Amino acid sequence: MEYNAQNLEKKWQEYWAKNRSFEPSEDFTKEKKYILSMFPFPSGRLHMGHVRNYTLSDTFARYYRQQGFNVLHPIGFDSFGMPAENAAIKNGSHPKGWTYDNIEYMKGEFKTLGFSFSKERELATSDELYTKFEQGFIIDMFEKGLLYRKKGLLNWCPHDQTVLANEQVVDGCCWRCDTPIVKKDMNQYYFKITEYADELLADLSKLENGWPKQVLTMQENWIGKSNGLEFDLFFDDMSLSKLNNTFKSFDVFTTRPDTIYGVSYTALAPEHSIVTYMIENSLISEEAIAKIKEMKNTSSIDRQKEKSGIDLGLHVVHPLTGKKVPAWCANFVLMDYGSGAVMAVPAHDERDFDFAKKYDLPINAVIKPFDGELESDKAYTEVGELFNSGEFDGMNSKKSQYNIIKYFEENSIGKKTTNYKLKDWGVSRQRYWGAPIPFVHCDDCGIVMEKKENLPIALPQDVEITGEGNPLENHPTWKYCSCLKCGKDAIRETDTMDTFVESSWYFLRFCASPANWEKEAFSKEQIKYWMHQKGHEGVDHYIGGIEHAILHLLYARFFTKVFRDLGYLDFDEPFDRLLTQGMVLKDGAKMSKSKGNTVDPDALIEKYGADTARLFILFAAPPTQELEWNDSAVEGAYKFIKRFFDRSSNILKTDTIPQIEHASLSKDEKFARKKVYEALKRANDVYNEKFTFNTLIAGTMEAMNALNTQTNSEVWTEGYWILTSIMEPVIPHVCWQISNENFSLNNLSKQKIIEEVFVEDSVTLGVSINGKRRCEIEVSIDASKESIIDMAKEKAAKWLEGQTIVKEIVVPNKLVNLVVKG
Repeated sequence: MEYNAQNLEKKWQEYWAKNRSFEPSEDFTKEKKYILSMFPFPSGRLHMGHVRNYTLSDTFARYYRQQGFNVLHPIGFDSFGMPAENAAIKNGSHPKGWTYDNIEYMKGEFKTLGFSFSKERELATSDELYTKFEQGFIIDMFEKGLLYRKKGLLNWCPHDQTVLANEQVVDGCCWRCDTPIVKKDMNQYYFKITEYADELLADLSKLENGWPKQVLTMQENWIGKSNGLEFDLFFDDMSLSKLNNTFKSFDVFTTRPDTIYGVSYTALAPEHSIVTYMIENSLISEEAIAKIKEMKNTSSIDRQKEKSGIDLGLHVVHPLTGKKVPAWCANFVLMDYGSGAVMAVPAHDERDFDFAKKYDLPINAVIKPFDGELESDKAYTEVGELFNSGEFDGMNSKKSQYNIIKYFEENSIGKKTTNYKLKDWGVSRQRYWGAPIPFVHCDDCGIVMEKKENLPIALPQDVEITGEGNPLENHPTWKYCSCLKCGKDAIRETDTMDTFVESSWYFLRFCASPANWEKEAFSKEQIKYWMHQKGHEGVDHYIGGIEHAILHLLYARFFTKVFRDLGYLDFDEPFDRLLTQGMVLKDGAKMSKSKGNTVDPDALIEKYGADTARLFILFAAPPTQELEWNDSAVEGAYKFIKRFFDRSSNILKTDTIPQIEHASLSKDEKFARKKVYEALKRANDVYNEKFTFNTLIAGTMEAMNALNTQTNSEVWTEGYWILTSIMEPVIPHVCWQISNENFSLNNLSKQKIIEEVFVEDSVTLGVSINGKRRCEIEVSIDASKESIIDMAKEKAAKWLEGQTIVKEIVVPNKLVNLVVKG
């Protein structure tokens, strides 16, 4: 039979669907594996990055099924979000219709690629049932004090007309549309992720054996824990008068208390309450106010590039020297970290130095090198010896930090404090296509939670999406309701939730089975089985892009800890092992429509078949590295599969693996068996430890070449029994076809390694004359020293002519050295 990828693949895809081949068992006595890829946004078409991601997870899932595990390998769609609204505006469609049409198309693509997803646990986060359970969790979190509402300056995307979390601002722009963000003062709901900052940081140590070091470092830096000194700077009398005694002081935080005597100015963030007061009361010039407003509308990233400031005409009193220190407003000071005010020490901080030089502010050095002189043209930021620092003169600057903090605490002028870069997670979004926040606003009762029996609070279908404002806010009836406490007229919350909320717990939802899918998000028994077994916590293998190292993974870790504290589960971390795959490139650049360098998976499958796409994806590069697209390599993958299929004609039909008497085989037959079992050993190593699927495939190719050098049908049969088992996770369709035709599918199971094939009958020894390698001999493994020397002399005869052998050396299993003289 000739290899026809399209017909063969369609046949097996229909078979798998009809026979529920990939549905997990409800038998919780079995050992399990939970394999999960980060689910996609339903944009309408899979790209090659998706194909790589899901091929990796599918390979793991299929391997572990063969090993006898109960495998959960689900798929869903992260289906809320702004692109659906943008598509609605562009196409005159409804976000829901656009989203679910795309989901159906992508599900078809999953099928054509042979992905072994559970069909009975598919979900979309925009499903009303998903929203129902999520809103219930939100109410629980609000009751526990982990969700709150306050007013503040928020990141606003003018293009998408919505708020962005700090994590969603990339280089000063919206993470999704690249529009520069501006600051806007408005109400926002926040998750108290900062309450878990210490635990999120400490528990990174639990992930060291299963997560890439790069990801752990990125999370550690994002949380940004730092210890230091916090103290108040009090205004002098003139400044108090200027501020109408409204403010007496402001607090600052520093990680460098050793530089306290070098403070020469202080700086406030443009958003600081003191600066706001001065603007509102016209205490600074109109020109200065305009510059400060410009600072506010500049992203935090851009504010770090070019330093700029305004002299506020205020002074504070240095807490130790009593000297007056000027107070400025500076663009580099952010409200996101500390109190939005800093003490500036230009002599020992590069940023402060640049600002002081620009505005001709004093530079007071207080640390000098242990050896050598201070350079006046730059900040000295190393450890050194204190001077001009009162009673602390002569101390090691690093060691002095403890003494200086102690002095502040003993004199009640400051205290040791821990700060974090991590801020509470803002989750309000002013858009339609998202999960409604389940609260109402009552003039008398304030914020009132919806009753759980009323959930879900679903989105109205009759909306007009124009791209301007919030469609829920503008809807004629949806937001009007009655207060659940007093019964008076109330307004429903029109903000929807950040879509990262949905992706922070979807992996738990997959644990529910069809039996309780409608009744509850998941049961404790299901969570315990799929997420917590044999000392391991969470999803066994989680696969996705490195771009999610901070946002999604941090939020999922936070939700897991919150759900634990709410009593839903009893473990700390969501993902045991994390594999971050590299990008798929073409012509050296990331594939994108704008660059015109994309590859359409549908066209690729139509030409070569899904198995070819899968084989190329896994063979072209290790999964964690970038993959460069190569058309000729795709053609090569197709040709290998065709040869693999064609050579199956050499095998005998059998329901059991052949029993072969190894000792009776020829040298080539023994070598072929050895290469087959080497491939099996390598496969087990790759699937369980290294994940370098390219080496697994290379091992199979080597075994195929070795099989081709001999003609023993039993050796061919045994070889294919094992190789189709090894390769089934990679190229499943062709392997199921070969296995079904020849082995009744019995070989798609755990394979046993036979150690006798690795026992060598002979060994190759190098032959050296006076230490110089001249030739090689092959000798029996149990050959005597005398026979080895005789063979060596015979093989090296031309180098021994006219020479006298004075010494004969045999190094077992390595070499023979003949020492001669002429």
